[in-house]
Amino acid sequence: MASVLDHPITTAWPPQRPDVLQLYTLPTPNGIKVSVMLEEVGIAYEAHRIDILAGEQFKPEFLALCPNNKIPAILDPHGPGGQPLGLFETGAILVYLAEKSGQLLAMDAVQRYQTMQWLMWQMGGVGPMFGQVGFFYKYGGKDWEDKRPLQRYANEAQRLLGVLDKQLEGKDWLLGSDYSIADIAVLPWVRCLITNYEVQELLDLQRFTQVQRVLDNWLQRPAVQRGLNVGAA
Repeated sequence: MASVLDHPITTAWPPQRPDVLQLYTLPTPNGIKVSVMLEEVGIAYEAHRIDILAGEQFKPEFLALCPNNKIPAILDPHGPGGQPLGLFETGAILVYLAEKSGQLLAMDAVQRYQTMQWLMWQMGGVGPMFGQVGFFYKYGGKDWEDKRPLQRYANEAQRLLGVLDKQLEGKDWLLGSDYSIADIAVLPWVRCLITNYEVQELLDLQRFTQVQRVLDNWLQRPAVQRGLNVGAA
């Protein structure tokens, strides 16, 4: 692939600026991770809305970039060796953008691995568990008579919030004073519990005071404010 224009996805979502990074997204928690990251590090990009309610994530052009049919995905015309690079999975994208920009992922080995640790914690725990809470409380599973699945995921979400709350004690961010891709990965999912799932009472969110403090600070960042609605209708 010598040019991003050679990729099938550009036939369905033609770029206006093929010389900049192409972002295929929607302002879900996972989509917000990447748009906020791009805004934080100042990499030029062009956003394309993928309407998942209309099933656009199953279009063959999108699947050519992301066979897992999930947003977000990126297509960078200036990848390694100067060649275009397509990526899906937000953890991989955040690490790639951090390394490309030289920002938000420490070069010090200890702090770097600790950052990766919390990134993986979000990907393996926070995202899947919080998402299930939303499904069983507000979306398709809310009408199920059996409330045991909801309670199971609510309990696990509370446990994870407790882990996060303890980690944030006396710290500005997850890793201390240094803002990182770990914060960008975790905090959109915390925000989603409030703005999308509306589970404040179910999870007794008010008792996680450190989480709320850091979330409030994160939401005041200009790059976060710019990134929150990227890909909205």
